[in-house]
Amino acid sequence: MIENTQVQNKLAGKGAELELKLKTHFVDLASERVGGETLSCSDDFFAEMENLLKSGRGIFIDDKFTERGKWMDGWESRRSYGRDNGREFDWCIIRLGISGVIRGFDIDTNYFRGNAPQTVSVEACVSAQQPDEDTVWHTVLAKSEVAAHSQNIFEITNSQSWTHVRLNMFPDGGIARFRVYGEAQVNWNDFVEGELIDLASIKNGAKALLVSDMFFSDKNNLIMPGRGKDMGDGWETKRRRDPGPDWSIVKLAALGSVEKVIVDTCHFKGNFPDTFKLEGINTDSDNFDEVNAQLNWQTIIPQTRLYAHREHLFINELITDKSQQFSHVKLSIYPDGGISRMRILGKRK
Repeated sequence: MIENTQVQNKLAGKGAELELKLKTHFVDLASERVGGETLSCSDDFFAEMENLLKSGRGIFIDDKFTERGKWMDGWESRRSYGRDNGREFDWCIIRLGISGVIRGFDIDTNYFRGNAPQTVSVEACVSAQQPDEDTVWHTVLAKSEVAAHSQNIFEITNSQSWTHVRLNMFPDGGIARFRVYGEAQVNWNDFVEGELIDLASIKNGAKALLVSDMFFSDKNNLIMPGRGKDMGDGWETKRRRDPGPDWSIVKLAALGSVEKVIVDTCHFKGNFPDTFKLEGINTDSDNFDEVNAQLNWQTIIPQTRLYAHREHLFINELITDKSQQFSHVKLSIYPDGGISRMRILGKRK
């Protein structure tokens, strides 16, 4: 089978600016990479609801069909016309992988040209159990028009934290991908007293704020759950022709100590950094653009050798006291290269 060469519809202007804002400052709370899950839907006759939360924008393969019709890389319901079969619209319920405050949506109809919905809406709820017919849903995105074969970006102003969302499309059709951008809200009661917490985990509310370079892969990969699945699932910089270093600044999930560090170069075999250094700071500001070089970063782990395709554990190498508290850490890699994951284990203040 040959993949169709049709050009994807890319954002421009205000849409591109809003997407950049959402991607820079927030995380996709619904991504399957962080545990997002499609629970149920009204209908997914043509294409499974699970596709909604996959990475990428979805693809189109010209000559690929199933016994039910054209194969589509998204969620697609059969035609209902909003009547006759008891369904006025189609819906899909999603459990967020990270409970949190929603700041925006990307409802992407990529390659759904003649089969996109006319309008969409999104509702949300807070539920410890799987939502059912008694669940109370609250509208966070009122019924809005969407364009076919396009990313449809919506900014949300709502301060409530949610656990589930319901994506509705009217009257039927197909959506390739669904992104729920927001901020994690962690229930610290889920941790027992004295437990070491991964303060650099995206699921616990950490954020990758700024990097010197992310030519090959995204800065947020560094703090994702699990081990990297391949070399693309990490943070990798382009090759430098100077001593470096490249660096990544991560805002920790909470102010806390640093008592154990894991640096994983999984899959980075010919392009792992030669050495690394870890520093920390305690500050209320997340603005590191202009003042990064002037900040009084404190060394947590001095410049230390790394090895290919290995999970490195550091405890005795830490030169800071366990009583010290940090709000941000800075990982520097010399001169460049790729790191799959970084774990900062400590106690929340």
